[in-house]
Amino acid sequence: MTKSGAKSSPVPLAALAAASTDRIELMQTFVRIVEAGSLSAAAAQLDTTQPTISRRLQQLERSLGVRLLQRSTHAMKLTEDGERCFERAKELLAGWESFETDLRGAGMQVEGSLRVVVPHAFGQKQLIGPLAEFMRRHPRISVEWLLHDRAADFITHGIDCAIEVGEVSDPSVVAIKLAEVPRMMVAAPALLSQYPAPTHPRELAEMPWLAIPAFYRREITLTHVATGESCEVAFRPRMITDSLYALRNAAIEGLGIGLGSAWIMSEDLAQGRLQQLLPEWQPAPLPVSLIYPYARFYPARLRHFIDTMREAMPSAVLGATGWDAD
Repeated sequence: MTKSGAKSSPVPLAALAAASTDRIELMQTFVRIVEAGSLSAAAAQLDTTQPTISRRLQQLERSLGVRLLQRSTHAMKLTEDGERCFERAKELLAGWESFETDLRGAGMQVEGSLRVVVPHAFGQKQLIGPLAEFMRRHPRISVEWLLHDRAADFITHGIDCAIEVGEVSDPSVVAIKLAEVPRMMVAAPALLSQYPAPTHPRELAEMPWLAIPAFYRREITLTHVATGESCEVAFRPRMITDSLYALRNAAIEGLGIGLGSAWIMSEDLAQGRLQQLLPEWQPAPLPVSLIYPYARFYPARLRHFIDTMREAMPSAVLGATGWDAD
């Protein structure tokens, strides 16, 4: 009420909407700065200038009353308030996107960008087909496809999700199991010609081995398909590598026995470059999971990516030759 008793005029809805839109744009810019790693990179991705990006960041900091980024000539780092704001901003933007999708209907084209971490070998070959299918379905979504075998640092590097091969032990993430990768033991014919043909896993311990520490280093457990009997094989590796491709190529060169994903070995088996050892004794398959941090809301582009991977992964892990673990 005013002094004269008249009611004050309400704020026009258009002004409220404009203010909300401005804040959303500022938050979108801030999130893009963090994910891109610099103001100049964010400006390039948003097709604008660096001064515009800097001005939006300053506006957001003034409106919130906190410093979000510590910047120097060569580096940029989130403040403690900035880290909290980054997580909350992503949640709010995802919630706004979900709200818009609900209002406009399922026919609305989803847009935006995704940063996805995938294993080196798997991400270069088996996952490209599912990725292409996802991008054909959603032409307005761009993807950063990052090849890393180490655990994803979601906050520091602005990662939306990751695909991991192996057991997921991090309790702070959501893990969706997509499939299992069958594995096999292989060796080159030249190497096998130097030893008596093995009839039991125990006989493998005296042969040279290749190891990949993410999955096995000095021992493996094999299970007999028909009887269920288990046998542990301990060995001293002749070569250790963190690359599945390197392990496969070293096996072809006759450097040792390799234990790897069936999909990467299948073509070499068909061409006679490798031979499978004791096929009736099999190592446990490795789970493939899609992981992402817990949040109150998830953007539609992430939900669509999860749906595509769930659909495509079972056939992707078997490889183009149709290898069947059974």
